[in-house]
Amino acid sequence: MTTKKRDYYEVLGVGRNATGEEVKRAYRKLAVKFHPDKNPEDPQAEDKFKELGEAYDVLMDGDKRAAYDRFGHAAFAQGAAARGFHDPFDIFREVFGGAGGGIFETFFGGAGMRCEDRQRGSDLRYDMQISLEEAAFGTDKEIEVRKLDVCDKCAGSGAEAGSRTITCPACSGRGQVISSRGFFQVSQTCPRCRGAGEMIEKPCRQCHGEGRLEKLSRIKLKIPAGIQDGSRLRSSRNGEAGIRGGQHGDLYVVVHVREHKIFQREADDLYCEVPIPFSVAALGGEIEVPTLQGKAQLKVPAGTQSGQMFRLRGKGILNVNGRERGDLLARLIVEVPSRLNPEQRRKLEEFAALCGEENTPMRKSFFDRAKEFFG
Repeated sequence: MTTKKRDYYEVLGVGRNATGEEVKRAYRKLAVKFHPDKNPEDPQAEDKFKELGEAYDVLMDGDKRAAYDRFGHAAFAQGAAARGFHDPFDIFREVFGGAGGGIFETFFGGAGMRCEDRQRGSDLRYDMQISLEEAAFGTDKEIEVRKLDVCDKCAGSGAEAGSRTITCPACSGRGQVISSRGFFQVSQTCPRCRGAGEMIEKPCRQCHGEGRLEKLSRIKLKIPAGIQDGSRLRSSRNGEAGIRGGQHGDLYVVVHVREHKIFQREADDLYCEVPIPFSVAALGGEIEVPTLQGKAQLKVPAGTQSGQMFRLRGKGILNVNGRERGDLLARLIVEVPSRLNPEQRRKLEEFAALCGEENTPMRKSFFDRAKEFFG
């Protein structure tokens, strides 16, 4: 039983007047989508991929396309060998630059990376805790990091003195080896030379040819004023050393700000709770409020209620971009005496007897609204 072949223009999703560039662009998009290596669970992917290659092979060849436009599939009715169709995987490698180490290699696992990129050292992460004061004003820190660093004996070259480099026998200097997977081939980084294409004749005995050893390094960091909790600082070239003189990676420092005993931070503003005596809340007065810059004076108006918030402008944290400083918001908590001596109790009872509803407007308003609940 034979199946009817689809129109090649329909296969690639292009019109009959499509240019070669439009055909190529359509093929690129669909070939990646239906490549068998990208669709291991789809049994039809391989047939679709072959169909794409066949359509591309015809429509990109002037003579084949002219014959197809005139006679359709009948122009190639004598069989694949006679019509000269190319292997669809060869077409894929050609279109995606397989011979030159382009998209084809990276599509199958990164073998097409530049040699210098492959030799680059790893990036590292360091978690640092600082105080709120250090976050607010900035500080200089020195940290210790154990990492792979340049070998002192060979200065990172990985070679003994007087040693020379030779072509890698495993990949013949290409930096890549080709392995077969069923009916197609995959290019991968050479495991022996790690993609360098060269090997050291006499590796350094101290680092075994890597050009790097594990060391304890001290690194100085500048923490900017206003930095937020969870911010990440990048210390360029302070990650691990690359293999045999390759570029260092970067060090990323994640900053964690410890909780403060008094202040809570929201963006560039600070919040704190300040207890005040009952008498100051009733009569008014002046109190001291703590700030990160020292003490500040706050005038408390008579009749201040517990929980009332007061804003001290410019007493917060400097914005990390150096623009403005946030505010300090102080919530005043009225402290009710917990122990009274007989004299204090008598005076307070006299005071309570003198107070009328005009002295407790909030209480009067509450009970007016709650009358329906009390019948």
